[in-house]
Amino acid sequence: MNLFQFDPATVFSFVLTLMRISLVVFLLPFFGANLLPNMVKAAFCLMLTLAVFPMLSFPGTMMPANVWSLSLMLLGEVVMGLLLNILVLFLFAAVQCAGAIMGFSMGFSLMNSMDPLTGASESGLGHLMSQVTTMLFLSLNGHLVLLGGLAQSFKLVPPGGLLISPALGEHLIVFSGQMFVMALKIAAPIMASIFLVDLALALVARAAPQMNVLFIGFPLKIGVGFLFMTLVFGALALYVGRYVAEIGPMYTLMLKASG
Repeated sequence: MNLFQFDPATVFSFVLTLMRISLVVFLLPFFGANLLPNMVKAAFCLMLTLAVFPMLSFPGTMMPANVWSLSLMLLGEVVMGLLLNILVLFLFAAVQCAGAIMGFSMGFSLMNSMDPLTGASESGLGHLMSQVTTMLFLSLNGHLVLLGGLAQSFKLVPPGGLLISPALGEHLIVFSGQMFVMALKIAAPIMASIFLVDLALALVARAAPQMNVLFIGFPLKIGVGFLFMTLVFGALALYVGRYVAEIGPMYTLMLKASG
């Protein structure tokens, strides 16, 4: 395609492509962080659009005939960009959920902090887990996998070609369920160890009522929790690596359901 011919179909295809890419760049945690100025992100979106645009084909027969068709095609590109974002955000949401569960188990339920990048309040362990996940994701070339999936999306679903089907909703429900399963798997070592500590303290309180179990319990839970964090970080690396390897097939499955 030659954008500078100013053909209406070509210009409209460029706008649709730019919209899909912009949703991915501006909303993902590591691309859309507030550390990057919006002008830099906008330039990156334009560069990616110019890179993939020559490979696209947008026939003039697909031009919207009215405002409603135009709105539906623009909405379709928003959905396409959100689909890829959702798959990645599921991973980070699972990690933050696991961090919140672990913090609650260790007695950090009131220790929340404000994330300067997102402006949201989250637990200290959840923020730590999220930062570690970001480093693991980037070190495993997860960002390159995302860009490859974004380029692949234009081959399976061209600009303006999204069809929202029941199968797409079913896939989203399945993937969202896997998010909670992953959160429980990551937090399982801490949950199990703290449960055993609570059980031991209950037995001690039963056998020696004069002992101040609460005074002993808080530092003991924190110490045991941080001791088992070594297992959590090892499991986290495995889960992130497995998830990065599965993002491509999952996204392709969703694209085929919506193409």
